[in-house]
Amino acid sequence: MYSERVNGIELFLLGRTLMKIGEEAIPTEGVDPHPALHRSVLIVASDIRAHPGTSVSEIAERTGFPQSKVSVCAARLRKAGAIDAVADPHDRRRLLLHTAQQVSDRVVQIRAASIDGALATALGTDDPQRIAEITAALETLARSLTPQALLRLRGGTEASDG
Repeated sequence: MYSERVNGIELFLLGRTLMKIGEEAIPTEGVDPHPALHRSVLIVASDIRAHPGTSVSEIAERTGFPQSKVSVCAARLRKAGAIDAVADPHDRRRLLLHTAQQVSDRVVQIRAASIDGALATALGTDDPQRIAEITAALETLARSLTPQALLRLRGGTEASDG
């Protein structure tokens, strides 16, 4: 149970619960249903968005993922149309990754998906007022605690979601 003031353990457990609700809210039709792979793909996508023109090895360094895992995630993101890869002008063997300029149907589908169903299930209620209240709180958190918050938290020069 949460105390009046949330402590570090409660915050960690809340983050895990929110992650699981988020996983439930992401449409998975036609994709591998393995949640761990989805988490990795989302972390890699977030890193690419924060660091356009980045390489697989740079993403691996920032996220702590093995290069092979980053490569698999990048391939999935390319197949989904979420990112583009261009040859590095200084080293033609290396690819630089960017968020896709043309948004794919899959990305549109994911961005348009509502969290209401997953949130209602997690809360154990379908009360629209309660769901709207929690959604508003989550929107406030999402605006305030962006991936750049990790940069400030770690006191470093690179943000990472890993």
